[in-house]
Amino acid sequence: MTEIRKAKTEYSDGFELKLISSMEKIINAKEPTGEGAEEQLTLLQGETISFQIAYCWTNMRKERAAVRVEAPEGLDVHVRTTELVPCEYPAHMKRDDDYLVTEPGAYPDLLSEVRDCGISLIPGQWKSLWVDLKSTEQTAGGKYTFKISFSVHDELQAEVEQTAEVIPVELPKLPIPHTEWFHSDCLANYYDTEVFSEKHWEIIENFIRTAVERNINMILTPIFTPPLDTAIGGERRTVQLVEVTVKEDGAYEFGYDLFERWVKMCLDCGVEYFEISHLFSQWGAKMAPKIMGWKNGEYVQLFGWDTDAAGKIYGDFLHQFLTSFKAELDRLEIGSRCYFHLSDEPGEKDLQSYEAARNQVAEDLEGYALMDALSDYSFYEKGLVAQPVCAVNHIGPFLEHKVENLWAYYCTAQYEKVTNRFISMPGYRTRILGAMLYKYDLKGFLHWGYNFYNSEYSMYALDPYRCTDAGGSFPSGDAFLVYPGEGGQPEESIRLMMMDEAMNDLRAMHLLEKLAGREAVMECLEPQGGEAVTFDEYPRSISYMTKMRADINEKIRQSVEKQ
Repeated sequence: MTEIRKAKTEYSDGFELKLISSMEKIINAKEPTGEGAEEQLTLLQGETISFQIAYCWTNMRKERAAVRVEAPEGLDVHVRTTELVPCEYPAHMKRDDDYLVTEPGAYPDLLSEVRDCGISLIPGQWKSLWVDLKSTEQTAGGKYTFKISFSVHDELQAEVEQTAEVIPVELPKLPIPHTEWFHSDCLANYYDTEVFSEKHWEIIENFIRTAVERNINMILTPIFTPPLDTAIGGERRTVQLVEVTVKEDGAYEFGYDLFERWVKMCLDCGVEYFEISHLFSQWGAKMAPKIMGWKNGEYVQLFGWDTDAAGKIYGDFLHQFLTSFKAELDRLEIGSRCYFHLSDEPGEKDLQSYEAARNQVAEDLEGYALMDALSDYSFYEKGLVAQPVCAVNHIGPFLEHKVENLWAYYCTAQYEKVTNRFISMPGYRTRILGAMLYKYDLKGFLHWGYNFYNSEYSMYALDPYRCTDAGGSFPSGDAFLVYPGEGGQPEESIRLMMMDEAMNDLRAMHLLEKLAGREAVMECLEPQGGEAVTFDEYPRSISYMTKMRADINEKIRQSVEKQ
């Protein structure tokens, strides 16, 4: 039986305080329910877990409070504020009932560092602090007690004392690739810097390090400017890592200095996989991506919207490039870590053009991993995509046919029944993803927006602190997981932390499977007499997620103690 431990709290008459789960979002200044607040605080070595301290100042006069943390050596306790962000487009008109809100407003998402001047106490409003507990691989097993206190004018108003137990076994690395598309051009736009200037490289590295820390182990690598979310005939700012030079005889020469720097930086940050940007245009592979190069001493566009993807000219270029690029991958010894894309989200009407594009590169990319996001099973059935990345609301036929190497993805179109991560959705709807990936033994997860700060079709750049819906195009939060903070440092979101917890759940499930077998894991996911976990039907509560992970941790503890 899993032991549940309550925190010890003390607070003044003018200060209400409540411990709440990381999965509960405080909406419209209502008192939080506290569901899941009694979860046992346990974590594995090398894991980060989170909870919140909800607070309400009940005095008439506004104030500021200093926040102090007292934590023992070996356990890092990091406290941040949860901030409201504007959500003009919280949900599609067509939707299910499992949303926290559907009306425009300001809702919690941004996680910011506590200022030196403390936190604001607004009379009558519930707000929260976000608390991360992080252990390292070297953190000794055992119980750690820490305190978080609130003081106004040096007078103690509230104090939370909590104990967390570190189970003495290391959380294994994420067993699958996880990519959230990295948009280098958006960073150059927001921070007003030249592409691949030293400042740009520094910012890129900051954002990649945060991604890796949060279980994103694959990075979209722009060998050419990614042809993603771009208006037909339009273009995105050039971010091209491969230098192209047209020779006098019509042959091409390729330079890899920038690409090599990118690879080294990613490896230094802990990236495991490289997702090579798409070789053909989005939604059908009919044209080439924008490719710049040197020709007759001038830097010009060589290919783009006016280039027939299936034509001989582009085919000859691709053959020369891929021959050269494969040699570079071999030299860097990363070929087995690379995944190639043809075109994103082709539809049934695009079968012919997609097949033609595939034929252009099939011989040159034989033996390499090829994958694309799609929803139509016929692409796999016809052998056009060996490794499909399927939308979670269309994954049924792929599961029924036991497709090998199956990945999953979701985006703006997955808004009914299935898991997703819109700001307007409850936290458990995001975190349940880990259980789904485990149950169906999926081999990877992809999402299109780690830091997309443009309007739909990239017609103009946006400030994500002011607009969270890509210019009124996608439900708020769909386009990015991190905000571009001061000094080129990303600020994280509640949704990023939910994705991190989902992936940590998956890591813990694989650890338990190694220790006690798959059946032991499934007993936690689908306990006897409980609900089943599928992509469109699953337990919709914080309590389920809390108990499921607590049970997994307890079984891990028991297995370790038997050894």
